[in-house]
Amino acid sequence: MFFLFGLGTKQQDLGSGEVRTCPRCGNTTQWARVRQVRQFTVFFVPIARWGRRQLEICGICGTAVEV
Repeated sequence: MFFLFGLGTKQQDLGSGEVRTCPRCGNTTQWARVRQVRQFTVFFVPIARWGRRQLEICGICGTAVEV
């Protein structure tokens, strides 16, 4: 018997976020808003999802801040 399973993180783009000053790189830009979900899959079908959170990500350096 052969099973394909996996653990991973899925990100869904929610559009543009706020204009912020990044604490890491110091640039003021429009940040991107994403929803991040951890999931368990069997044969590439999501079985369980947990750890949902919304983040805003700096477009220059990639720093993420939870919203």
